[in-house]
Amino acid sequence: MTVSDLGEHALLARLLARLPRPGAQILVGPGDDAAVIEPGRRTRLVLTTDALVEDVHFSSAWSSPADIGHKALAVNLSDLAAMGAVPRWALVSLAFPPTYPVDAAEALMSGLAGLAAAHGVSVAGGNITRSPGPLVVDVAAGGEVSPRKWLSRSGGKAGDELWLSGAVGGARAGLEMLRDHAAAAMESPGLAACLSRHRRPEARVRLGVALARGSAARAAMDVSDGLADAVRQLAHASGCGARVDAEAVPVEAGARDWWAGRGQDVVSAAVAGGEDYELLLAIPRRWSGRLRHVVQRVTRPALTRIGALTREKELVLVRNGEAHAWPSGFEHFREPQA
Repeated sequence: MTVSDLGEHALLARLLARLPRPGAQILVGPGDDAAVIEPGRRTRLVLTTDALVEDVHFSSAWSSPADIGHKALAVNLSDLAAMGAVPRWALVSLAFPPTYPVDAAEALMSGLAGLAAAHGVSVAGGNITRSPGPLVVDVAAGGEVSPRKWLSRSGGKAGDELWLSGAVGGARAGLEMLRDHAAAAMESPGLAACLSRHRRPEARVRLGVALARGSAARAAMDVSDGLADAVRQLAHASGCGARVDAEAVPVEAGARDWWAGRGQDVVSAAVAGGEDYELLLAIPRRWSGRLRHVVQRVTRPALTRIGALTREKELVLVRNGEAHAWPSGFEHFREPQA
């Protein structure tokens, strides 16, 4: 049975049945013309939105409907994490081709709902419409942060150290494996982890919230379009340059094996890759005590110091003591996306 066979209203009822029960702050939830939300006292709202388009951000040939639903919410949670906000609500708009199967639509919503439940996110509403082409999943998410506690990419200052959560390169390597039909990749836990990084990214919500509450970072940005892009964007917004030590950049183990086995430069590939959804942070050295306190509370993922912001506006990648031009990285509309 397809979504066209079922019809909009019956489909909506099925999808809503898969969502967590709305939280107490949702005064009017799904089913009305708009949501009504009561934010907490002495808080600031943080809002973001991201759309996933089939064959641009995902392929249904490589990702299950549940993977797609999970990813659609995760990319928004990552934006909230970069701001230090606690995620609270989401609006979900779905554009289905008429022949899209109903069971796939339900699985997509189940994947999104599972991640929403894990982070205490209430789906407050949304929309369903017909798409003449690809499947589109558009999510808007909202969260809360205390006054003057939010993080932004423009708060860095020259001399601040650059820190990176987790490791990079996994999602890009996973996408390359899928494109190359590397089914044998599943035989290695490291390579299989790369596939998971592409299909089901993990937003660093707990870390972002802890950094903001502990006043342990001066600036932050999520690494959604690659580390190369994130360093450029954060440095530019902060009015600084940056120097990054290539040897210090943590690369996903499976990605390192994948590129090394093909004779590729591992660091260049990892830095240019996207969809890792880690956090890039600018932290003054004198705040090391605050950072240690955060790390004691949030032990995963690991944090790695990879460089520093500089007064000089140049962006530099240091290899074996020699300065090289910073990679250009990904930019929408300038090259095809995964």
